[in-house]
Amino acid sequence: MPSSALTAAHPLKDVAASDSALRRFLHGLPGVDTVGLEGRAASLGTRSIKTTAKAYAIDLAISMVDLTTLEGADTPGKVRALGAKAVRPDPTDRTTPTTAAVCVYPDMVAVAKEAVAGSGVKVASVATAFPAGRAPLTVKLADVREAVAAGADEIDMVIDRGAFLSGRYLKVYDEIIAVKEACGTSARLKVIFETGELSTYDNIRRASWLGMLAGADFIKTSTGKVAVNATPANTLLMLEAVRDFRAQTGIQVGVKPAGGIRTSKDAIKFLVLVNETAGEDWLDNHWFRFGASSLLNDLLMQRQKLATGRYSGPDYVTVD
Repeated sequence: MPSSALTAAHPLKDVAASDSALRRFLHGLPGVDTVGLEGRAASLGTRSIKTTAKAYAIDLAISMVDLTTLEGADTPGKVRALGAKAVRPDPTDRTTPTTAAVCVYPDMVAVAKEAVAGSGVKVASVATAFPAGRAPLTVKLADVREAVAAGADEIDMVIDRGAFLSGRYLKVYDEIIAVKEACGTSARLKVIFETGELSTYDNIRRASWLGMLAGADFIKTSTGKVAVNATPANTLLMLEAVRDFRAQTGIQVGVKPAGGIRTSKDAIKFLVLVNETAGEDWLDNHWFRFGASSLLNDLLMQRQKLATGRYSGPDYVTVD
């Protein structure tokens, strides 16, 4: 797999040499045409998917789900049940793909790891004082190290939105670098921007490049804990960023929209965005994920309808 770190010989290696250099680079990125971006996202969302392609897309979407529980009331029993569902989403049909991962708080990583052992399902953990990110860096790094030590395969970190919005880009960059180092060689890093708090598409583009320059393995829209989460437009913008970043650096970075994606119809629209924007190389759960808690149930019901010609209803699936 391509490395997520820029080599010393790469022409972009010096863009973060100072705060002023990083600001100059980020503000030198092309401005976002809001009307054009939202129009293209809406247009791609109208693409018609035929039955055979729909069956393929539903299975692909299932395989891309990070099945998530991030509640204060989470218990070991709930996490074990979530892990069992990730491993065998439809106990009546062994052809159903496993999900990509289960995503939990750091203190539940060991429980989740045991629940999915031997299945290939990854364990992701939110860290760095999720969801607000309001904690000293030492605390954030301890959060990451504990999750990795417990067996986390992936870390989902939140950026310091206050630092980013006040233009302290190098602080955000250095923090991502430090978290990446705390992940070691065993855990991939997803960097969450909380796009709903970044206010403008230009800021989302800048955050995307900042995260990738700092070594993110994935860039992720949202925590799912604010009013505005993943949208077709902000995800399209991030897909354009990873496409352009690979064209310049040779480094491939994944994308994870999270929050608000609840139906198969929504998921398929996002897969069309991936295919038409970044390309087929991203149509794999190593490079694209859905952060979701309720999406999987709708995918399973739609899958059952394609197989039998009838809806099984909500009782067919477990309530998470």
